[in-house]
Amino acid sequence: MIHVVAAAVTDAADRVLIAQRLPGKHLAGGWEFPGGKLEPGEARAAGLARELREELGIAIRSPRPLIRVRHTYPYGEVLIDMWVVKSYSGEPRGLDGQALKWLSQDELEEVELLPADGPIVRALRLPERLAHLSTPDYEVIEATFPRKRLAVDRDANERSKLVRSKLVGMFCRDDEEAVAAAGSGADFLVLCNVLSDGELASLCDSVPVPVFSRGIGLEQAWALGASGCNEIAQ
Repeated sequence: MIHVVAAAVTDAADRVLIAQRLPGKHLAGGWEFPGGKLEPGEARAAGLARELREELGIAIRSPRPLIRVRHTYPYGEVLIDMWVVKSYSGEPRGLDGQALKWLSQDELEEVELLPADGPIVRALRLPERLAHLSTPDYEVIEATFPRKRLAVDRDANERSKLVRSKLVGMFCRDDEEAVAAAGSGADFLVLCNVLSDGELASLCDSVPVPVFSRGIGLEQAWALGASGCNEIAQ
């Protein structure tokens, strides 16, 4: 498996930067989020900082974990560790000669990106601070786990179908329920209780979808691998 770190680098107008793949590369000419391969033994955040420095000439601060996407291309399987980068110094430039383009969220959904990037574009609709049960972009639903079977109930499944045009998040009381919800098809996980740092980091490392933690600040959540904070009134 090829492990890739990539980022949605944003500007003051909340536009997102994409880059065009160079001639001679697989899918040359296609548009993608900037980033590259993680080196053996390299931490993900460190690899992201290195790649964006080498590719765009920027120094990043406080990257936000977003989502992990697996995709199989003809040459093999790729795991994309995707982040959001809003704070950085320097002006992004195509240091390898690649073309760059700034797009709004709506424009991003219209442009033809690489096949693996579809789930990433949808996940970019999620906020850093989750404050509402429902918005035009997402809905958070209850999931029940009777007798520790860790299966989402029928009502949750039916409601998921009704809001399938939105991202569907599920409330979870602990890491066990969260892993089950991710396996059942939740687009993101919303923790109801405060987990220890170790529990949260382990959970975020074991699921591919965004996790919204409870009871800690944003930067601490990001450092532990969560995409944001659950601030929905209980």
